[in-house]
Parts: sequence; C-alpha cells; structure tokens
Amino acid sequence: MRVVMKFGGTSVGSADAIRQVAAIVSATHRDHEAVVVVSAMNAPDLRTTDSLIAAAHAAAGGDGDAMAHMAPRLLELHMRAAAELASSAECAALESELRALLDYLSDLARSIAVLGELTPRALDLFSGLGERINARLIAAALRGAGVSAQAIDATGLIITDNRYGAASPLMEETTALSHERLLPLLEVGIVPVVTGFIGATRAGVPTTLGRGGSDYSCSILGASLDADEVWFWKEVDGVLTANPKIVPEARSLRMLSYSEMAELAYYGANVLHPKTVQPLVQRRIPIRIRNTFNPDHPGTLIGEGRGDRTARAVTAIKEVSMITVGGPGMLGLSGVAARIFGAVARAHVNILLISQASSEQSVCLAVSRAEAVAAEAELRKELSDEFSDQDVEHIEVLESVVIVAVVGSGMRGTPGIAGRVFGAMGNAGINVIAIAQGSTENNISLVVSAADGDEAVRAIHRGFDL
Repeated sequence: MRVVMKFGGTSVGSADAIRQVAAIVSATHRDHEAVVVVSAMNAPDLRTTDSLIAAAHAAAGGDGDAMAHMAPRLLELHMRAAAELASSAECAALESELRALLDYLSDLARSIAVLGELTPRALDLFSGLGERINARLIAAALRGAGVSAQAIDATGLIITDNRYGAASPLMEETTALSHERLLPLLEVGIVPVVTGFIGATRAGVPTTLGRGGSDYSCSILGASLDADEVWFWKEVDGVLTANPKIVPEARSLRMLSYSEMAELAYYGANVLHPKTVQPLVQRRIPIRIRNTFNPDHPGTLIGEGRGDRTARAVTAIKEVSMITVGGPGMLGLSGVAARIFGAVARAHVNILLISQASSEQSVCLAVSRAEAVAAEAELRKELSDEFSDQDVEHIEVLESVVIVAVVGSGMRGTPGIAGRVFGAMGNAGINVIAIAQGSTENNISLVVSAADGDEAVRAIHRGFDL
C-alpha cells in the first residue's frame, strides 16, 4: 500500500515530537511505501514561519539586518533538535545546508531594505523557508532512526500558477514530476521527506499555496501518486463530535463522509479545509486524520458513503455579524437579491449564511465580524435609491452572533430533525435569530447570540446524544 503522510507544525515542534514522527514513519515504512510531507517547526518559544514573515516585513520597513538577527535563533532551534536525533556527521552536513539557506535570505533581506519594497514573490521565499529547513532536519532524524530518507523540495515537484501567496497547482505537470522524482525513491525503499506549503512556477520561481498549504501539498502529492490512503497527523484523535473545550464529553468519530467533512470544515471544526483535500475527493482516495502523540488511536477515516446516524457533530463559527436588509417595498422588487449579493461581493466579503422569509420582505446575511462594516457600507451605497423610495427601510447589523451548525448526512430525509434542534434550543432557553438548511440536508445552521453560542453547542450535543 502506498501512503502519503503529513505532519503539522506542532507534530514536528521539538526533538521529542520529531522522535515520535520518526517512530511512526519507521513503523509505517515496514509495511508500506511512504511519502512524508512536513510543515515548518513550531516550537513553543519560536514559530518559524511567523518569525520569517516578520523579518521580511521588518526588512521592507528599512531594517536590513532583521533576518541576520533572526537566523542564529532559527539555526540554533533546528540544530539543538538535530543534536538529539542524528549523528555528528549528519549534524555537520545539516548545519552547512541550513547556514547556506539562512545566509541567502539574510542577503535578500538587505536588498529588500534598500528597495523599500516587499513583493509577494519575495515574501513567498521567506515564508517557505521553514519547510525547507525542517524537511532536511526530519530526513536526518529518520536516517538516525535507521530509515533511508531523502529531503525533497516541492519546488521540483509541485508546479503552480504565479499567484504568489495563494498559488494553485498545475496537476498534469505536477503528476509527471512527482512520478519522475518520487517513484524511483519508493522503489528502492527510500522515504521522500517533502516540503509542505511550497511549489514553483514553470519558470522555477518559488510560490506558496496559501491557507492550509501544507495539507494541500499532501493532498496534491497523494492524488499525483495515486496513493491508497493519505494520512494527516495532527494533535487530536481524529475529528471530534464537538470542540472538547466547549463539550468535555465530545468523542472522536470513527468515520465521516467527504460531504460531512466539508460541512464541518466550513463551519469551524478543527478538520481539513475543503479546498486542500479536493484533489483527494475527486480521485476518491480515503483520508485518515490521526494523532501524532497517540498513534495507536485509529483516528477518523474520511471517504465515500453516508453517515449511519442522523447528526454526527456540532460546531460553530464565532466572531460573526448578522446583516438584515428589509422593507415592505422589497416584496416583488425584481433583482433585489442579486443586487444585495453583488454589493457584498464588491466589498470582497464572504457570506457565511443566507436566510430569507417567503414574504421576501427581508434578507439576512451572516458575515465575518471584521468584514461587516465594509459590507454594510457597500449595501447602503447600492440601495440608496430604494431608501429614498422607502422600498428598503432598514439595513441593520447585529454585531456579535455565532453560527452553530449541526452536521450529518444521515439527517437527509429523516423527519423530525429540525424539531429536535429547536427542542434542544427551547429546553436551554436559547433564542434562535435565524436558520438555514441546504438542499442536501447535511447541515442545519442556526444563528444565536454570542453569549449563547457555547451553550447552544452543548445543548445540541446533548439533544442528539453525540
């Protein structure tokens, strides 16, 4: 079986954590072909990527030595771990490589300071360095644990467009390069340790993949290599029925469907972002979410099929505002909904939830609280004539609300689900401000006040005996 595995920043955040990663990879490698994808190192006192980005911005502000001052700390962090994990000869070779990478960025930072400008292309060079450093460290640690391993920069595997900071893969070319470079290593028993988060254009210019970039890298390589399964190693025992900080009795889910995972991810659960796993979903490659620090736990398997319970999990999006556009003149006013959505789009605001009564006298939109002011301003501008004619009487913003989502493919076609949700809210004395349900019936979403958000999650979790 061919497995592509991704380890996140905390999973590789210390020598002890990397030792655990080496043990997991070693055990997997005994029975399977394994490709490893790694994030940058996130130590408690030094988050690598954040530090690199801060140094880049400091350079743009005129501090040409910001990277030179940061480089010794990053080198010491990684070499301190290496000293516990690899031989002295490995450490010497690793230190030479890391110094060269850090010196290059220090020189680049001085050039940026002279120019006084940080381009997206240059920022990608900074923000992707942590993965390049860590892949080399982890490959050395694997060799120290008796596993043949080789660090591979994804700039030679994942070919992307030139949208620096949020690049998209060119899958045909990426698949060809992945086969060319990785399959020969797998055939002779070598574990490739690939940098997450980064790729390169056709011209070889480094790029980064944006939000969830390291997960995305793993997904891209899993699809390109036609993996039998893709495993995401995180710090939790798979996907939970709720946030355990809110619901202490939350449990891990043994299985989820692709659609359930997408709904949970969209509504704030600690799970994979839908975009990052789209290549796997398209190829129907099973996904496992497992715990680096509890590897004996089976975690959650995500694949095809439908849940065998009505509701599987409940999650929430916080820091949300509700915008209501209303007035008696909206009834039958042709195109008003399109104009509302167009105005919000022009403000570059993402709509999280939509609710409209059949009377058509109001439309409710939930948006991120940080984007509410921009959305309201654009709506008032768009509907100024309707205000004058009193077709639209008000645009109201309720600043602090929470979207609570109940997710489960087993809810589809099952009578009484909404009644159980509202019953749980009524028993807890919680007022529901708005409700929305998609035609797939995989999700019922409620808007409640911010003060009631956590209790709403707990009440629904109890109500469905999750």
